[in-house]
Amino acid sequence: QVQLVESGGGLVQAGGSLRLSCAASGRAFSSHAMGWFRQAPGKEREFVAAISWSGSATYYTDSVKGRFTISRDNVKNTVNLQMNSLKPEDTATYYCCGKPGYYSRTYSEYPYWGQGTQVTVSS
Repeated sequence: QVQLVESGGGLVQAGGSLRLSCAASGRAFSSHAMGWFRQAPGKEREFVAAISWSGSATYYTDSVKGRFTISRDNVKNTVNLQMNSLKPEDTATYYCCGKPGYYSRTYSEYPYWGQGTQVTVSS
């Protein structure tokens, strides 16, 4: 069992940066792939980024490549999403999630979810 709590969202101007953090509790954290999804009003939840259990592999959706960086610390049980060069279209609620084994780009394959944190990018 893994419990997740996100923090770090807020309001930022286009071109700015935010760093989202996800604190995990539960002994299984280090064996789980971790991901970030986002959901804008009226849209489906979409994959943003994921990281393997060891941190050696990372994955991104095309629209955030080169701007976002996912990382994890298996000692502190945290996952971070550094977001640079933010655009208004990045505005959404961002969710941290985890699953045993290999990562997935499908949200229904993740059994563990945080409550979400709002990111708003103004133009």
